[in-house]
Amino acid sequence: MADTNAQHAETPEGEAALARPYARAVFELAQSKGQFQEWSERLALMAAVVSNDSMKSALDNPRLTKSDAGKLMIRACGEDIGDAEANLLKMLAENDRLDQLPMIAALYNRFRDDAEGTVEAEVISALPLSEAQKSAIANALKQRLGRDVQLNCSVNEDLVGGAV
Repeated sequence: MADTNAQHAETPEGEAALARPYARAVFELAQSKGQFQEWSERLALMAAVVSNDSMKSALDNPRLTKSDAGKLMIRACGEDIGDAEANLLKMLAENDRLDQLPMIAALYNRFRDDAEGTVEAEVISALPLSEAQKSAIANALKQRLGRDVQLNCSVNEDLVGGAV
């Protein structure tokens, strides 16, 4: 039975299940303090720090205690985080969940988008889109989805034509 749980924890759904309570707690804190944007930025920073190859190596060191792992992350994030973020890092370290920070950040942003009535859409096109084209795509998606749309546009010259 334990093997099944361990295998589930390694799937994307398992990662989301592990990260969801933390993301929800951060979302509720950010919502209560009106700090959606600030927490998005801080979580992005913490996720980037924990995803850094050098940091991964340091955190994988078996001689590093859970407490020291939390302290290392806090130092690496520097003055860009406050007490609440430091407490989150300490808690994640104590629970061996620092590696969940990228998923926590992604889920937090989903909760935030839902609360703000927005959705992100990725548009990949063969050529750069004009502002008029971007506006037309965003408006069409808004009508269809009933939500404000934030476009993330990129160019892939390998496409024959059109947009994905």
